[in-house]
Amino acid sequence: MTSPSSAAQAAGALTAHRPMLLGLAYRLLGSRHDAEDVLQEAYLRWLAVDRDSVAEPRRYLSRVVTRLALDRLRARQAARETYVGPWLPEQVPTDPSPFGPLDTVEQRESVSTALLHLLERLTPPERAVYVLHTAFALPYAEIGELLDRSAADCRQLHHRAVARIAEGRKRFTAGPAEQRRLLDAFLAAARDGDLARLTGLVAADATAWNDGGGRVSAARNPVHGADRIARFFTGLYHQRHPDVRGVPVELNGAPALELSWPSGPRYTLSVAAADGRITAVYLIGNPDKLPG
Repeated sequence: MTSPSSAAQAAGALTAHRPMLLGLAYRLLGSRHDAEDVLQEAYLRWLAVDRDSVAEPRRYLSRVVTRLALDRLRARQAARETYVGPWLPEQVPTDPSPFGPLDTVEQRESVSTALLHLLERLTPPERAVYVLHTAFALPYAEIGELLDRSAADCRQLHHRAVARIAEGRKRFTAGPAEQRRLLDAFLAAARDGDLARLTGLVAADATAWNDGGGRVSAARNPVHGADRIARFFTGLYHQRHPDVRGVPVELNGAPALELSWPSGPRYTLSVAAADGRITAVYLIGNPDKLPG
């Protein structure tokens, strides 16, 4: 049986590394709720292990969190088949960030909705290697130790992951100031019902992803093309009520809007952009994925 003092020491060690571990689990899963569950399970395992034999708690805990997250990813692939409509990552307020510093462009991009959405294209091992190498700068040899794979195998997994998401990454190169400008202009044009202005803000081959999870009204399929996106969002705003309230927030290291109407559900709206145009729109209304 674990003594109170031993439990306190174990909790202290986990707390010291919590932002990093939470950020690792979240990047692997795209869900704050699931990431918190993984950390709780990791704590129980950490409580039961002979901690005197663990030379590097951070590395040990990273290994446990990575493996638990991979198990969840594999289980989720089967459950995803019954999810209603497109699936988007759960968005997290990042001012301040619960994942540790997001001071650089690379750190912010690593938790962005756009990148996490692209990571859904990867297999669980590809996603783990990509996150560990790109977001945490771990060498392939160390990643191999975490995943029980060779360094060469991890290098190949990373190359495959980079190739699979390379095309999509080109479509979200705009910085926060440009994203905010386009997001505010998009909301204003949709609220005004100005189809021409709204269409002009959106790239011709853009896609709008709408995640309601079957809980609220949302498009069951992605909406493709500037014209269709413009008509969809104009209709959405005016079908509900023209007095939509858009509150600026920071979610996943990027500008976003929290949308609410005098009555009805709440949504978050964020965009990806490149070359002065919106290339992707992310609308989330599933209550389970909205910030509290």
